[in-house]
Amino acid sequence: MTPAARVQAAIDLLDLIIASARDHGAAADTLIARYFRDRRYAGSKDRRAVRDLVYRAVRAYGDPPPSGRAAMVGIARQDTELAALFDGSAHGPAPISADEQAPNGALLPNWIIAAFAGSIDEAEQAALLDRAPLHVRRNPLRASAEDVQARWAEARALDGTAYGYALPAGTDVPDDGMADVQDAGSQIISQACQAQPGLTVLDLCAGAGGKTLALAADMVRGDSIKGRLIAADAVRDRLARLVPRAERAGYAGQIETLLLNTGREGEALAPLAGQCDIVLIDAPCSGSGTWRRNPEARWRLTPARLDRVVALQARLLELALPLVKPGGRLVYAVCSLIDKEGRDQIQQIVSSAPLWQIIHSAGSGKTPGRSWGEGTLLTPAHDGTDGFFFAVLEKPC
Repeated sequence: MTPAARVQAAIDLLDLIIASARDHGAAADTLIARYFRDRRYAGSKDRRAVRDLVYRAVRAYGDPPPSGRAAMVGIARQDTELAALFDGSAHGPAPISADEQAPNGALLPNWIIAAFAGSIDEAEQAALLDRAPLHVRRNPLRASAEDVQARWAEARALDGTAYGYALPAGTDVPDDGMADVQDAGSQIISQACQAQPGLTVLDLCAGAGGKTLALAADMVRGDSIKGRLIAADAVRDRLARLVPRAERAGYAGQIETLLLNTGREGEALAPLAGQCDIVLIDAPCSGSGTWRRNPEARWRLTPARLDRVVALQARLLELALPLVKPGGRLVYAVCSLIDKEGRDQIQQIVSSAPLWQIIHSAGSGKTPGRSWGEGTLLTPAHDGTDGFFFAVLEKPC
């Protein structure tokens, strides 16, 4: 592909991504993969260059641009080398006219800035759109710290994690069970659960099981999990992905899966009432803390969608509280920095169930995080992690 053709490809992809965000369709990564699957003539350098252009544009606009061309024109007005590629050549974009409009370049919509409600300042809001680092979690059942260093000489241990490492961007991470890609923030939250061998642990919103596998590592004695580890979710396809991951990690048949019926979750969870030493709620959320990885997700977020996830989070907390045994621990987490999803949810619990004890986990020294309300805030600018709020509560005996 010529440089101009790469720009046109980026424009075409942006049109697809903008439409998909509007219609709640596939994510940008999926659309990019499909696009190049149908264009096998594009080499690896072409794919990388087009992808970089696409995400450069996606990160530049808080609101969806009117079109892919408008998005790239806005970038080109600040980049003379890019503007020169709008040359009308074969497979390239038409020249930019003097009166061609470009979209507003604000990084975030005003309503989202207001929703942060002081939790993070402008510099930290901008950091939400930086490129994300590559973090992995070592599987202690499959590899030692020495094994990690032997495979990745540049691996750097992550502060505040038991098994976490930072790797250079683009490092290949084989899917062989030795290590899983997982942000340091997710690892810190899993450790806050304090899972141990012999306990009954429920991961209530397990998804594909990233945090479930982190909990498993803390429940191993010898070569297997001791105790009971349950991964529950309402989406069958997501939960199904945990099974092969657990097998690769060495936990075949050792993790229970529990498929929940949306709206009737209480029926499936009833046998666990008062039985769980630990309940982790990694709740569905706006995902505002993960925009480094999925910057087009902010184009999908609306006030109405935010209200829906806030209502779901409150319902999940209501379901979880009775499951914890006296003296047990509830850990609530969202990959969001919006107070309605984090601080305010826990404040409501504290108000309605005042006997629950808050365990403050805010960082000191090398431990990441800072106090926010009754919980802990992790942010890209402050901690080098994705953005998270989490809180740890213990049930009275």
